[in-house]
Amino acid sequence: MQWPWKRKRSHDQLIVSWSGKTLAYVEAVNTGGRFSIKRMGVEQQGNDNLKDFANRVADLGLSRHSAVVMLPTEQSTLLQIAAPSVPPEELRSAARYQIRDMVDMHIDDLTLDVLRLGDGQDKSAGQLFVVAAANAVIREAMQLAEALEWTVRVIDVQEMAQRNLQSAWAKSGGYADGATASLVVVNDKQALLTICAKEELYYSRRLDLPAGFMAMPWGGGADIALEPVDVYTPVGEYVPDYGGVSGLGLEDSSLGGDDPAQRVLVELQRSLDLWDRTWSSLPLVGLVVNAGRRSQELATWLSQGLGQGVASMEPAAMFDGIPELSEEDAIKCLPLLGVLLRTGGTH
Repeated sequence: MQWPWKRKRSHDQLIVSWSGKTLAYVEAVNTGGRFSIKRMGVEQQGNDNLKDFANRVADLGLSRHSAVVMLPTEQSTLLQIAAPSVPPEELRSAARYQIRDMVDMHIDDLTLDVLRLGDGQDKSAGQLFVVAAANAVIREAMQLAEALEWTVRVIDVQEMAQRNLQSAWAKSGGYADGATASLVVVNDKQALLTICAKEELYYSRRLDLPAGFMAMPWGGGADIALEPVDVYTPVGEYVPDYGGVSGLGLEDSSLGGDDPAQRVLVELQRSLDLWDRTWSSLPLVGLVVNAGRRSQELATWLSQGLGQGVASMEPAAMFDGIPELSEEDAIKCLPLLGVLLRTGGTH
């Protein structure tokens, strides 16, 4: 998804995100079709002004690069709408008009891009994803790029990065012909669920996490598989209105009892059940998760609770030279690896 710059290919790739005065970065080189990581980490601006911070980042060898910027979930919104009946060159303008009441700021303050849901065939043909980001967010990223003399050709978003990682995992595991789900903890408040097939994104939902989720035990009640749920929570930003019961979010204590982690499990199963009902032609054949150092623990817990196999996504299996990072930094950097796969031309 290009907005609105065209990609410039290079053997060395720099992928960054810039949010809340925090820079996450991955620099890699493509060696024989596989990426080797040269640098990867997180830098905080702290009390530095932009010039001093840029000088500090430049000292790491990260200036004067061709770069790709990824907007994390807190910087962008993914909306799903019915595709307007207009010529392709008018899709952005029509989508801008259609979502004006779905966003919480003036439409003129947003940068938009559109892409077809899934492969654009059959049931997915009438649906679009609309990506919206505040103009101010784009400006801040470009100000940092200017200070570091980056040439920014592409701005991507976290959902597309997760699609790329998920598709690479599916291909390596022999799941390329079916639909797979991926649940990735993106920060201490949210996890991102994506469902992909044929290397394309079909479904996305951001699941709110209870306070302290990454520090709490996840074992309570997980030894009993949940029964299928007939209701789900429509999420207007990411899921079309298929009907159902609304108003049953994580705050509803009847779902999962008093265990907040168990309520996350219920919400996840709702989304998987929704997929099974609405996309029976693309049954789920795999579910992969990532939660930093607790990835395998999360996979085991969900496998018990959902009554199906869940795998842990291990980036080291797809990339060479990944350094040891703190759990918090690893969660920030993981999505950048997905953008790296895209820039390498594999997706």
